[in-house]
Amino acid sequence: MARKITGAAFLSLDGVMQGPGGPTEDPTGGFDQGGWVFKFWDDAVGETLGTLFDGDYDLLLGRRTYDIFAAYWPYVEGEEAGMGEAFTRANKYVLSRGEPDLSWANSHRLASLEDLARIKEGNGPRIVIQGSSTIYPALLAAGLIDELITMIYPVILGSGKRLFGDGTPTERLEMTDHHVTEQGTIIAHYRPAGTLPPYPDEAPEPATSDREKARRARIEEGSW
Repeated sequence: MARKITGAAFLSLDGVMQGPGGPTEDPTGGFDQGGWVFKFWDDAVGETLGTLFDGDYDLLLGRRTYDIFAAYWPYVEGEEAGMGEAFTRANKYVLSRGEPDLSWANSHRLASLEDLARIKEGNGPRIVIQGSSTIYPALLAAGLIDELITMIYPVILGSGKRLFGDGTPTERLEMTDHHVTEQGTIIAHYRPAGTLPPYPDEAPEPATSDREKARRARIEEGSW
């Protein structure tokens, strides 16, 4: 039986997932709202994460998210030390074309989606994606994500890296569970549900007026 890959992402209402954990986490592109999740922390999100990271799991990370994790979790103390130890024990699969420093225990480079597909078909616990916005389009296109959990905070950030970037395929998702917290965070669970259906026969016919024809002509010539 294939291993399940679950992506879990903190999102703003306008789809930004960059730098949720701290001011210095990811300032690339001039992003200056790092740590935004903790400005609006929601205990219900904490419960969702507790369920996500309960039991055995491995991690799937992009190279930059791995760098962030490797510089923090092996060294964390206090209340978060237990999570740091759990992340250290877990296998960490790093999807990267380069040669990242994988000195953190139980870290493994995956050079391609084919490598990941082989891991997915092998034996082991479920695999959880954290952060790693750049890998989502390719994973979705390859059909390698089984579940997506979005935790959408009622905040607009305006700019930053988004979950569905360039190369994201056109795809339908089926919602399998959802919850709106008292704070207004939308926690939603999805699974892939195939391609979009065709435009239905019973839907309204496109306009055919002369003005509509002129509008379409402007679209084609690039002047609309």
